[in-house]
Amino acid sequence: MAFIDYYKILGLEKNATADDIKKAYRKLARKYHPDMNPTDKEAEKKFKEINEANEVLSNPENRAKYDKYGEHWKHGEEYERAQQQQRQQQQYSGNFAGGGFSGADFGEGEDFSDFFQSMFGGGDRFGRSSRGSASGKFKGQDVSAELTLGLKDAAKTHQQIFDINGKKVRITIPSGVYNGQQIKLKGHGNPGVNGGPNGDLYITFNITEDKDFKREGDNLRTSLDIDLYTAVLGGDVTIQTLDGSVSLKVKPETQNGTTVRLKGKGFPVYKKEGEFGDLYVTYNIKIPTNLTEKQKELFQQLKNS
Repeated sequence: MAFIDYYKILGLEKNATADDIKKAYRKLARKYHPDMNPTDKEAEKKFKEINEANEVLSNPENRAKYDKYGEHWKHGEEYERAQQQQRQQQQYSGNFAGGGFSGADFGEGEDFSDFFQSMFGGGDRFGRSSRGSASGKFKGQDVSAELTLGLKDAAKTHQQIFDINGKKVRITIPSGVYNGQQIKLKGHGNPGVNGGPNGDLYITFNITEDKDFKREGDNLRTSLDIDLYTAVLGGDVTIQTLDGSVSLKVKPETQNGTTVRLKGKGFPVYKKEGEFGDLYVTYNIKIPTNLTEKQKELFQQLKNS
């Protein structure tokens, strides 16, 4: 198999940071996504290459192996042992060829093949094991995936289905996951080699911004427009939260930019059932427009009083 330069696929240098890799992947994945190029086979091929490169480089352990072993990164340690064994064989072969051993060095009835058998534990005359490296069991390749959720979806426990290597994987996403959080699903990566265990699936969450709420840890912030009359005289207003509408009492003479706290109406705390952050509501006072002459006159009277 020809060597695949994953850094080149993502348009990066070898010293790229994890953030560089993430940004490059997102940019290219959007550009070559099948939904954006429904009839372009080359774009589909490119999209697969981009995903493969990201799966390797976004995982620190896999990236370290790739940087060290290159095209042999999946079985790097086994490859290194094979290389070391080959160097040892060449060294022993060199000793024989150079006269480092003579026939007198062996007992009666012994030959070179007997010597190699004792050195390498039962192989052919060149020291190769009859079972070979294929007898080793290797863990399958880990797989990385990115899941994009809206803020409101991240606030509720729900199930999601992934398609990994043609296999449907159903996972339950707990409420309260945060942007950039990564979870590990053991055994849901690529199949193992020679009966080895499957790799793992790493899912990184990308929580998009919400038009109504801004998340700050487990707290939420939002704003509410109120009219001038309610701000001056006080009154009741209704605010939407993640779990429904709530009635608020606005105090008389409320100033623009005033913030009030709704305890326990924020974001659910990750893996802490029944715990929530707070919701902070900032009032935006709307100045009335298109006033009648009578209304202007009344405001003038207030100004002069």
